[in-house]
Amino acid sequence: MSENQDSSKIYIGGEDLAVNVMTSVEAAEYLKMHVKTVCRLAKEGKIPAKKVGSEWRFLRPVLEQWLSESLV
Repeated sequence: MSENQDSSKIYIGGEDLAVNVMTSVEAAEYLKMHVKTVCRLAKEGKIPAKKVGSEWRFLRPVLEQWLSESLV
C-alpha cells in the first residue's frame, strides 16, 4: 500500500463510508432529536441502525432515505 493511502479507512465503490457512519449523538444532531429518542427508536426498530457493541451506528444515506420516506 502506498504511503498516501490510509489503511484505516474502508472504500467500497469509490465511496468513503467512514464519513457516512454516525454515532447516536451525531445522528441526533443531524435529525434534530434528543439522543435518547434516537437510541429508543433504533432499539424499537423504527429507525435504521446497527448496534456495534454497546453503541448504535447510523449510515447518513440510509437515514436520509428513511427521513424522506417517513415524511411522504
